[in-house]
Amino acid sequence: MTKRTSLSEAVRSIPSGAHIGLSGFSITRCAMAFVREVIRLGIKNLTVSQCVGAMDTDMLVGAGAVDRLIYGGGSLDRFGLLANVNAGIETGTLLAEEYSSLSIAFRYLAGSLGLPFIPIRSLAGSDLLARIRERAGAEVAFVDDPFTKDRWLVLKPLVPDVSIMQVQTCDEEGNSWIMGPKWDSGEQVKASERTIVIAERVVPTELIRREPERCVIPNLLVSHVVELPYGAHPTSVYREYDYDADRIEGYVEATKSRDAFQAYLDAYVFGVKDHGEYLEKVGGMEKLESLRADPVLGY
Repeated sequence: MTKRTSLSEAVRSIPSGAHIGLSGFSITRCAMAFVREVIRLGIKNLTVSQCVGAMDTDMLVGAGAVDRLIYGGGSLDRFGLLANVNAGIETGTLLAEEYSSLSIAFRYLAGSLGLPFIPIRSLAGSDLLARIRERAGAEVAFVDDPFTKDRWLVLKPLVPDVSIMQVQTCDEEGNSWIMGPKWDSGEQVKASERTIVIAERVVPTELIRREPERCVIPNLLVSHVVELPYGAHPTSVYREYDYDADRIEGYVEATKSRDAFQAYLDAYVFGVKDHGEYLEKVGGMEKLESLRADPVLGY
């Protein structure tokens, strides 16, 4: 059964106040078309979780769509910091819960396995753990190992209402390939109540079945499939296209003031009706083809 739908219809299935997990990593495989549609539709009061904070999250925070962020730090790679996230923390408009990226991955793993908590060593004795424990409602605790009596730090699982996965290839049922770095994507999907897949291309199921070992996301976890070429622009997708440095630099410049960022949203979110118009605005196919990945290097 096909689960293919439009981006707008998939985004409309997410209510304000939901907890969404995002697959982006800095400026790679970010769900940029998705977040532009979320902002355009006025969805608010979101909780966002993400292993490494990325451009998609920063844009959502800057647009006022996020109340709470659970993440493992992050940046825009060589282009700079997550300016909107940092501003939200400084002004108190964003409740940010920072962990190590490994501990976020562990929390998704706990959710994927249906565990009530998961032990971890890496945070023990760190300043980061001390700051986590200072927060009201911190989702960490200590338990005694019933076998050795050792004291263990444990983390509460992360269970998003919806996971948003930017992938290279899937079929109409949602069986998806993720090529290159997968990070915590498999665990995040399994931990979530359901997943929206946004793919560069949708192919016949017969093609997916030829290489089942490449399938990271099985269809039973997927509620919506959106075919959307260049859906991660201006970030990169391995083996598809590189990041658009000019557009990311423009975004960074826009985050330096509230007025400049609002002007950015007016131009690239509210000033276009959909993803197609956005692509034309940023240079159309001539520009996009210049970003196409090298078939050997993959970027």
